[in-house]
Amino acid sequence: MPINRNYSFIAKVYLLLVLALCSTPGFGQALRSVKDFDNGWMFHLGDVPGAEKLTFKPVGWRTLNLPHDWSIEGQFSKDNPATPEGGALPGGIGWYRKVFTVQLSSKGKLTYIDFDGVYQKSEVWINGHRLGFRPNGYISFRYELTDYLNYGTKPNVITVKVDNSTQPNSRWYSGSGIYRNVWLVTTGQVAVDQWGTYVTTTDVSEESAVISIKTTINNNILNPDKKFTLSTAIYGPDGKPIAGNISPEYYLKDGMVNTSQGIRILKPKLWSVDSPYLYKVLTKVIMDNKPVDEYWTTVGIRYFDFDKNKGFSLNGKAMKILGVCNHHDLGSLGAAINIRAMERQLQMLKEMGCNAIRTSHNPPAPELLDLCDKMGFIVMDEAFDCWEKPKAKFDYHLYFKEWAKRDLTDQLLRDRNHPSVFIWSIGNEIPEQGDSTGTRIAKELAAVVKEYDNRPITTANDKPWNGNFIVKSGELDLVGYNYHHNDYESFHKTFPGMKFIGTETTSALQTRGHYDMPSDSIRRWPNNKEMKNGVGIMNADYTVSAYDNVSAPWGSTHEETWKLIKKHNYLSGMFVWTGFDYLGEPTPYTWPARSSYFGIIDLAGFPKDVYYMYQSEWTNKPVLHIFPHWNWEAGKTVDVWAYYNNADEVELFLNGKSQGVKRRRGEDLHVMWRLKFEPGTLKAVSRKNGEVVLTKEIHTAGAPAKIELVADRNNLTATGKDLAFITARILDADGNVVPNADNRVTFKLTGNAFIAAVDNGDPVSHDPFKADNVKAFHGLALGIIQARDTPGTIAVTAVSPGLSTAVIYLKIK
Repeated sequence: MPINRNYSFIAKVYLLLVLALCSTPGFGQALRSVKDFDNGWMFHLGDVPGAEKLTFKPVGWRTLNLPHDWSIEGQFSKDNPATPEGGALPGGIGWYRKVFTVQLSSKGKLTYIDFDGVYQKSEVWINGHRLGFRPNGYISFRYELTDYLNYGTKPNVITVKVDNSTQPNSRWYSGSGIYRNVWLVTTGQVAVDQWGTYVTTTDVSEESAVISIKTTINNNILNPDKKFTLSTAIYGPDGKPIAGNISPEYYLKDGMVNTSQGIRILKPKLWSVDSPYLYKVLTKVIMDNKPVDEYWTTVGIRYFDFDKNKGFSLNGKAMKILGVCNHHDLGSLGAAINIRAMERQLQMLKEMGCNAIRTSHNPPAPELLDLCDKMGFIVMDEAFDCWEKPKAKFDYHLYFKEWAKRDLTDQLLRDRNHPSVFIWSIGNEIPEQGDSTGTRIAKELAAVVKEYDNRPITTANDKPWNGNFIVKSGELDLVGYNYHHNDYESFHKTFPGMKFIGTETTSALQTRGHYDMPSDSIRRWPNNKEMKNGVGIMNADYTVSAYDNVSAPWGSTHEETWKLIKKHNYLSGMFVWTGFDYLGEPTPYTWPARSSYFGIIDLAGFPKDVYYMYQSEWTNKPVLHIFPHWNWEAGKTVDVWAYYNNADEVELFLNGKSQGVKRRRGEDLHVMWRLKFEPGTLKAVSRKNGEVVLTKEIHTAGAPAKIELVADRNNLTATGKDLAFITARILDADGNVVPNADNRVTFKLTGNAFIAAVDNGDPVSHDPFKADNVKAFHGLALGIIQARDTPGTIAVTAVSPGLSTAVIYLKIK
């Protein structure tokens, strides 16, 4: 659309009118209230018939703050109904109650309670009145409280029953409880509805873009003579207003009133994974020349395309989607969401070169999408792990027919304004791929998506064949491949004219810090020769080698997969299974293993060696990483690998003697030397055009002598929810990490904070996470410190018998 020469002048006039309207009386007042409703709940684990009644007395109930996951507080056991596949932690039934008051000024307004997620089968009561039931443990939902509230000093009681007792209901660790945030929302009688704006960008270029805003107004007046207008202002990334619009008048004759506006802005800053510029849209509802509601929406201006031959492009530039799949748990914190914990994960992935996240296999916490918007991640937003056919006895298939369309609609309305969301996935490895019901259900779900948004639709298919009934439905914009890497190069023969996305790739297996030799043969674990009575017998200590040479039988190694994806433009991108280890699915083992081996990063957040392969391939920062450690039996043959980039070659030295120069050949992603171990120093030097790029050394470590503490950050905010992740490193007297150290470390605190959890990344450890001590695993341990809501100084001390004590100081501001 050509730009009208008078557009800039007209836009300035509109903006002045909007800003003038915004300065009218009332704009300094809070037009709607959104309160954090997480603090001060009472909790009881176990069923308590009648606990929803106002006359019930919660004697002996525990007081806590949300988000809360009671399963992570339990003991690991193979006898827990969740099974090791579900994390081997307990489920059950839990009750939550909160007593609160509502100020008199809220009388005559509308009050709601918003739950971002409750796992699972939740029922909610307010003052004894039942509000409803939601079986889906991952969906966000709202109830209106208005008709049942007391105002002033008379208390109100909200009660929530959470039933996670019928298990197994998940193929991974689900957690239990009100594990996401809760909000108390108050608005006027005429207000923007829940998830009531839909903001899209069209005609996007570096010169201009049109921002279209569709708004749904919830009207409780129903007065055909009353009118309202919408005043809309757009704020740039610097927080300054840049454009505005005032709508025509609308009559309040219907319960829901739908409006549309369009605003063109000049010289927009485009959202991308490297520069995630965000705009804000402020919508004001105006009645009788006064504002009665306001609503903020985040917007990212960008355009993208999937091409059957060229692959993916963002803002007109070709790029690969370099993604990972992640489950929702946060390691030792369990399913209870924490913004800092999610941010830390994303920071580590961004540092690795990752630019995309798949929310496996459910709607994520809203805060995760906020972070992806801000930090520059492309998101595949996934809805379901099953449809009408089960994967676990008590999973969502029991509720799909009744609830799927409602849950999918709510997910779309909640998430569609996020600029990070590029792809909707309506299912993962759905059994209906194999029969005609897959076509029917795919059409039904795709129709729901298309009603509310126009971004591409896919499913993650473990059977990506031309007989796949979901693909045959014709409703998929992208054909999602789960594994089958040997079929990538025949994609266009199997699906002529269609577009590819690697929805789930790799499934490589590794234990951080453990190495089996030789390293130059590919192993698929478990296979029939390595099973006994259905149990893997690969390694007696339940480890998997951290060389990139082991994968699940359906998968491939990291290097095998990436070589193919990088080779062909039409392979638009990949989502590696997985970015982080997670609780449950302890492939290739079962009990006593209780968490996965799939992650590029372990459960505690410590990178495995393959992290640096991706960093060398997915970033331009100089990389030189050599492994394994250098503590072995005398004379043992040891394979030494090096990942590197920005260099022509790497030379390896053992105790000053060159072991030769290695250069990557062809498609190689690493170089290797095979040496006889002798204690001392292993040194690698990378060079480009004869000049040294990087030098790395590994030393033979002596006996454990001391602890070193390293914090991911030293300054915390006094919100009561902020975290510091403290790594305890077991060192010898010379400061080298002792690679096989398993000393038990105890964390002690002074100051206004507490220990939220501990971990070490060991998938076989049965030590509780909610503790103040943990054994080191391959020389590392983790303490997670949570600040309370008062400023001050925290002293974190780590002690272990026979080792020098370490202290680190943190500030709460």
